[in-house]
Amino acid sequence: MGQSSSTETVELKEERELESLAASSGALPFLQNSFSILADPQSHSIPLPSLQQCFSLKYTSINCEKANLPYCFQGFLDHMAASITDTLFVPQKGGITWVEFLRGYVKCCGRISASSLLNIMLRVFALSADRAGCPMNINFDSDEVDSKTCGSISPLELEMIIWVCWIMSWNTRSSKCAMESEHVSVPDLNHLILSAVVSCMDNGSDFDLWNADVSNIEAELTAGKIHMWAIRTVPSLAECFSNFITSRLKAAPIKQPTETDTPGTRAIEKSSAESSEVHILTRGRAWAMALSQRSNISEELLRISFPSNIDVIEDSLLYRSYFHGKGLNRLWSNVEGYHGPLLLLISAFSGESSEISRKWIIGALTQQGFENRDAFYGNGGSLCSIFPVFHVFSASGTEKNYLYSHLHSTLKAYDPHPKPVGIAFGGTSGHERIFIDDDFAKVTVRHHAVDKTYQHGSLFPNQGYLPTEASVLDVEVWGLGGKTAKEIQISYQKRENLFTEQRRTIDLKTFTNWEDSPEKMMMDMMSNPNTVRREDR
Repeated sequence: MGQSSSTETVELKEERELESLAASSGALPFLQNSFSILADPQSHSIPLPSLQQCFSLKYTSINCEKANLPYCFQGFLDHMAASITDTLFVPQKGGITWVEFLRGYVKCCGRISASSLLNIMLRVFALSADRAGCPMNINFDSDEVDSKTCGSISPLELEMIIWVCWIMSWNTRSSKCAMESEHVSVPDLNHLILSAVVSCMDNGSDFDLWNADVSNIEAELTAGKIHMWAIRTVPSLAECFSNFITSRLKAAPIKQPTETDTPGTRAIEKSSAESSEVHILTRGRAWAMALSQRSNISEELLRISFPSNIDVIEDSLLYRSYFHGKGLNRLWSNVEGYHGPLLLLISAFSGESSEISRKWIIGALTQQGFENRDAFYGNGGSLCSIFPVFHVFSASGTEKNYLYSHLHSTLKAYDPHPKPVGIAFGGTSGHERIFIDDDFAKVTVRHHAVDKTYQHGSLFPNQGYLPTEASVLDVEVWGLGGKTAKEIQISYQKRENLFTEQRRTIDLKTFTNWEDSPEKMMMDMMSNPNTVRREDR
């Protein structure tokens, strides 16, 4: 009797500790609500099939824009729900109790490190791949969910993992329609896979990265190096998994959309996705950028990755040279007055021809809008290699030459040492890491040795030590300051347009009055220049 009482005390203490952990992250209220909906009234526990249905990722149709899906990818997704429940939750005889439900949630969605969360995610994915008949060469030190990961992953297996993370992220952003959707289209994420290959292999840069086919790269990427690459390059990747768990549990008690509502939602998402793919910043590239950031900028990039309607793209895209025309003045008329983070992307090619196979895309993320200055300024930012290999070079903290944007001076005075006109990032004046001229015809990219503001690394494959002068194909600027920054810019532009119209207005009465005309004043001065005149104020 005493032993039974002691056991109950231990279980009650564990329950309170788990509830406290869930409450610390604000999850306890919706977990209680979800459990009450999913649990069997008789056994007061959740039947395992009900919880598996909650995490289902089964689709009748899956396709990728620029790659063929592996034959086992459909099965990989089909087994994901069972792998999640078997890894996180330990069912009792009657199902999953409240304590086991809390314990499973806290394992992956509590206050844990990014490294531990990544290990848990890889364990779930490895189990799902094994059940789908395409086992990965991954093993773990122990049965603990956060144990150290060993073994290796092929580029094709990593590609499947990245695809699943994207699908989970898409589900999180649109859980209501995603749970009932029959089709999912995965964007081109080849730049992320090649980033891992280059980072994890000693000879990774020896590949023809412009024409590399991930499915044909015969290599084994060690789990340890993949782990380091993910933490360093895409630190929010594992959060796609934990956010998916949270969103599905939140959506479990909610009534699913009706058949009449769902097609309209899908149509909006499809049209928005198709619209985003015509820009330099495609859905896949915006998603990769979002995974590399840990700030409000990440949320704005996710809105571009998974737009709910076409207006999201139109509001965020401030300038594109293809539409607005090339040149710094054209850009300035579209970004002036925007006081918020900006993402500038440059599509260019180096060489004698603009072969698509040698095109590369680089970018710069600023923490503030552009200002017309003849010196470097800014309070933070990062440089980005977007295509063909993705990588982000954050601020090093050594120097603060983040941003330079200088237009032609409005003064006509002679300047013996004129400042260069254009946009630059990093380096010093005359030796900028990235410099794009005022007519947006050429972009100059220098080796990282000239730059102490941003981290070291090549902005495009085979960059070399000498400065590279490339022809600009297209330039885009995206506003990442949210709705408030856009509204402030619109107000600023309206005010400037009003001032412009007022300056153009001519007072005909004054213009036709000879006594007040400038011509009469000049004639009077010439006739008697010594006459004392009082200036009217």
